[in-house]
Amino acid sequence: MDLASELAKIIKGDVDATDETRQFYSHDASLFELLPQVVVFPKDGEDVQAIVQFVAEHKKDVPNLSVTARSRGTDMSGAAINDSIIMDTSRYMTAATNVSGEHATVQPGMMYRDFEVETLKHGSILPSYPASRELAGMGGIVNNNSGGEKSLEFGKTDKYVTNLKMVLSDGNLYEVKPLTRDELNAKIAKDTFEGRLYRDTFELLDKHYDEIKAAAPNVTKDSTGYHLWNVWNKESGVFDLTKLFVGAQGTLGLMTEATLNLVPKPSHSGTLVCYMKGIDNLGDLIPAVLKEKPATFECFDDNTLWLSFKFIFAFIKRLGFVSWMMMCLQLIPDGLALFRGIPKMILLIEFTGNSEEEVKAKIHTAKQNLKKFKFTYMEENPDEASSRKFWLMRRESFNLLRSKVKDKHTAPFIDDFVVPPARLSEFLPQLQAIIKKYKLLATIAGHLGDGNFHVIPLMKIEDPNERAKLEPAMKEVNTLVLKYGGSLSGEHNDGMIRGPWLEQMYSPNVLGYMRDIKELYDPLNIFNPHKKTDATWEYSFAHIREKF
Repeated sequence: MDLASELAKIIKGDVDATDETRQFYSHDASLFELLPQVVVFPKDGEDVQAIVQFVAEHKKDVPNLSVTARSRGTDMSGAAINDSIIMDTSRYMTAATNVSGEHATVQPGMMYRDFEVETLKHGSILPSYPASRELAGMGGIVNNNSGGEKSLEFGKTDKYVTNLKMVLSDGNLYEVKPLTRDELNAKIAKDTFEGRLYRDTFELLDKHYDEIKAAAPNVTKDSTGYHLWNVWNKESGVFDLTKLFVGAQGTLGLMTEATLNLVPKPSHSGTLVCYMKGIDNLGDLIPAVLKEKPATFECFDDNTLWLSFKFIFAFIKRLGFVSWMMMCLQLIPDGLALFRGIPKMILLIEFTGNSEEEVKAKIHTAKQNLKKFKFTYMEENPDEASSRKFWLMRRESFNLLRSKVKDKHTAPFIDDFVVPPARLSEFLPQLQAIIKKYKLLATIAGHLGDGNFHVIPLMKIEDPNERAKLEPAMKEVNTLVLKYGGSLSGEHNDGMIRGPWLEQMYSPNVLGYMRDIKELYDPLNIFNPHKKTDATWEYSFAHIREKF
């Protein structure tokens, strides 16, 4: 079958099977590579339906036929690649409609930065944006259940999705939204594909209700598996399938539109910066900071500082000489504090308010209340401009790791775990010992208030000796995370890298329920195969990129 020719007959959008295009779409921001047969650019929801119907019709004759949705390809778990059909929504499906101060409807291909331009006209934002906000697409944000710096105060994306339009495996378009028990019963009563989905999903969740509820990780951020425990709530009587599709990485159906609640953008912000000599008292420190009700509670370790020094020219190139010089001049007073010793960790505690005076008061009060922890240095930055230097160091060090530095490249394989904050004092030294054991060049930075850390080493993956570190290092870190009751992914989801770990994360039974859901919604396995519940260690590690 000439796949490109056949697809071109049935959609209004574009079809591209050139070697150059296929190579470009063979990887995302992960370690993995899968060369697609063809890339399609649908014009609208009707095109998406036509593509799904085509795949379902021909699956029997072409067993490996499948479709993976993609917006901007910033995924770090390997979820945006496929060896069959890639469906890129970022060319045409890029509109936002019905935008107000309270909500907005958006297509999956729209970039977050463009979406924010529209919402800011009404003084509002979607606060669950990720660190890759300048690059990420709205489809990826919804399908990954993204979170970021502001998740501590506002939560993740699933909290804001009210309605979804989804193309499911029968090729039809459905609207998904929270239902009352009466509305659910009306759906269940239908003798249709939709009716069977609602009926079988409800029966599974209700039958195993207590076991499924108990499986929810005891952390504030989580993106692993399917969030079955959030779909059916006996107490409220609400049945909400948006909680199933958000974070499913396109493995259960294809989104064509999402309606999201928005929040007012805080008018003022400022940051309290604290230098820590050690991390032994994190278990007491974190609840004390959270008691001050910060909007954001971030951190980066001493390795981030050393990275800034080691790759100074890369920083200059990335920021531009003028921006880099301004940052250096701003950092001179803080640099003098380094004579007291390189801090083990730097804390960025951000507060928001309706006026600069309100922010200044919050920061000052927090500083006085936290002095008992005997930081080596504390600095009040009462406005966004004065705190920019630290946020630049935090964000740009992370971004530096996403780009090639000399002969090394990002290796995001242990990058997104969550550990209950009270256990971090015990956990972090053991994590650092593993990093040292495998001689990994990496920073530890993240969302301290949630216990969510990103460890993304720079490695020469082409070197067999470096590649050999991936499996054992990942196993040690993941085992350590689970030992402390954590989650293997807070924001970046499962994809190909963490999918094989779902049984260890949950249990054979709970993973079985998740696989039942995958089978129910995608009986032909046409949606984004080899991801999440369908991922295997052997398949994933057989498709690690050999060249970057």
